[in-house]
Amino acid sequence: MVEHIKISLRITVALLVITCGFYPALVWAIGQVAFRHQADGSLIRQNGKVVGSELIGQNFAGSRYFHPRPSAAGNDGYDGTASGGTNLGPTSKKLLDTINGLVTKYPDTKPAGGIPADAVTASASGLDPHISPENAMSQSARVANATGLPLAQVESMIHARTEGRFLGIYGEPRVNVLLLNLDIEDATTKK
Repeated sequence: MVEHIKISLRITVALLVITCGFYPALVWAIGQVAFRHQADGSLIRQNGKVVGSELIGQNFAGSRYFHPRPSAAGNDGYDGTASGGTNLGPTSKKLLDTINGLVTKYPDTKPAGGIPADAVTASASGLDPHISPENAMSQSARVANATGLPLAQVESMIHARTEGRFLGIYGEPRVNVLLLNLDIEDATTKK
């Protein structure tokens, strides 16, 4: 009986060291060597200051910026500590009222196909940093007017920031709002 307890304790300690020590250290080391930017949070820096992350959405107000998807994360949205969807189903009156309110206040040019769905619905996490190319294009005239940049230049920036499907088949084309807004800021300061 004592021998079985000793064996059990040795196995427990060995597994504790492997699963809580060696394995996390190995994964961390691989991340730091092979994927340093992503492992450190995909932070974007300007002039030595962190302005955001490529992976986490943030709110942009004002007509000179592209606006992200609406966020249901936290009271004011875009709260990383309150990430999560609304869990409202397609028959929810509250969801329908929220979407109708956003459609009514939609400030941009309505494309021929209608308002892009991602312009009036939150993502599952509430922190999605991307919008659809259609959503970005519908905002392009407002941004061009507010910044004084030619519409063709703004649309060219959207095309340059459009990311394709992952491995060519997964997901949808998307535009990172933070990176696009930084491009707009850069272009307006060079004017």
